[in-house]
Amino acid sequence: MKQTPLTAIHTELGARMMPFAGYDMPVSYTTINEEHATVREKVGLFDVSHMGQFFLKGAQALDLIQKVSSNDASTLAVGQAQYSCLPNDQGGIVDDLLIYKIDEEEYMLVVNASNIQKDWDWISAANSFGVDMEDRSDQMALLALQGPKAAAVLEKITSIKVDQIPYYYFGIGTVADIDNVIVSATGYTGSGGFEIYLDNKDAVKVWNMLLKEGAAEGIKPIGLGARDTLRLEMGFCLYGNDISDSSSPIEAGLGWITKTDKEADFFSKATFKQQREEGVTKKLVGFKVDDKRVPRHGYEIVDEEGKVIGEVTSGTMSPSLDIPIGMGYVPKKFSKKGTAIGIKIRNKVLAAQVVRLPFYKVK
Repeated sequence: MKQTPLTAIHTELGARMMPFAGYDMPVSYTTINEEHATVREKVGLFDVSHMGQFFLKGAQALDLIQKVSSNDASTLAVGQAQYSCLPNDQGGIVDDLLIYKIDEEEYMLVVNASNIQKDWDWISAANSFGVDMEDRSDQMALLALQGPKAAAVLEKITSIKVDQIPYYYFGIGTVADIDNVIVSATGYTGSGGFEIYLDNKDAVKVWNMLLKEGAAEGIKPIGLGARDTLRLEMGFCLYGNDISDSSSPIEAGLGWITKTDKEADFFSKATFKQQREEGVTKKLVGFKVDDKRVPRHGYEIVDEEGKVIGEVTSGTMSPSLDIPIGMGYVPKKFSKKGTAIGIKIRNKVLAAQVVRLPFYKVK
């Protein structure tokens, strides 16, 4: 297994470690519920250095990005980020990603850890524009400082005016006396905060400084267990569960990042345009369960007659709401809010109801 620059620190802090996307990663330091509440109410610090970073440079960097991504990157200003996906040529999704416009001819793409090589190969194969591509995934660390008190902590150690960075924008400056650090107002928790991109050699220094300076705000290190419960409460998709090579962004409720009206052609554009015009046969929905048993990935979803109509893609016990929640694909006719469905767990069917996402409204 690969290690991040912070693996030894996680072990010292008593984290429960497990393999994730080929890395030895912290699942939790205390309990998932406690860590979840820390992010919702105060501020938490995640090590997400397993994520991948590609840098694309050149006069036609935007042309390549427009060809491989579903969103319209031509609308980006320098200093702005965008959520998008990489469609394949069969109407599915290679990966979801963030696109950062560094300057007029340079972009950073942030991809999922499990898809780094796959994404690199896909984008490289489409690079008929002579764009200079560099994979810095193994050289860069990524810290996620998330929660309502994140700005109060980060402003203590940076020259960047973090309280003035709008959502999905970023700044480049000094953090903990380290130059050229990227700080973006993005995240995967729904509770606000920042993601900090820096060189591997500086990760331990910044991690330790954030924990020290954030003590007054109640900062705690947070593992991937709470990261998953936080994102699921917001209805954020996880690649490999809720979206995949065989699911369409239109089916997954990601029509808002699928710009079939943009001038540039991109993979599966015609397919997505047809789905938008004619509708889809299945949709990703959120549901809550009228029970205390938790729906898990792969469990069958049934209708009121017990007929299998789909399967759970993600599920958990929501720490904020104290109810089991989940997502899954069902035929379109079952996707309306309030529709009664069932979740089959072994020989028992738990009553559930389709709800509108997100499950949790951040205060």
